[in-house]
Amino acid sequence: MKKLFLSAFMLAGMAFSMQAQEISKNALGLRLGDNDGFGGEISYQRGLSSNNRLEVDLGWRDSNHVDAIKLTGLYQWVWNIEGGFNWYAGVGGGLGTWSYDYRGADDSGTFFFVAGDIGIEYKFDIPLMLSLDFRPELYFNHDEFRDNSFGPDIALGIRYTF
Repeated sequence: MKKLFLSAFMLAGMAFSMQAQEISKNALGLRLGDNDGFGGEISYQRGLSSNNRLEVDLGWRDSNHVDAIKLTGLYQWVWNIEGGFNWYAGVGGGLGTWSYDYRGADDSGTFFFVAGDIGIEYKFDIPLMLSLDFRPELYFNHDEFRDNSFGPDIALGIRYTF
């Protein structure tokens, strides 16, 4: 049992001490996915150190009956896998507003949420980065906007790095 515990401890230590690739100081682009119709987000990433960054996303939804805007902020840790491949995880939250208009029924409201984030990215030799991530969101004060408080968000990101 001691060997198993020691091995797990050493493996965890190696994972957190892996040398991170230098991440881009800035990245701007789109995050395209689907979480209740939030099909697109304008995404900005700001590198804070060699393996930490902030991400801010502005999402919108414009459908036949529901219009909404969502602002998300995340703090992310980035680890190098190999070459231009990185994986990352983060935490954050955000807020949003929505309006509903269908057959004379008219309603609107605001909501806020907490979110996690885990994903993988590849930075090309040119100033381009592609990513795929999963962002589970837990909503509060969502009133009539959502049927439940959980929103899984899977998205593909494409960003210009500078």
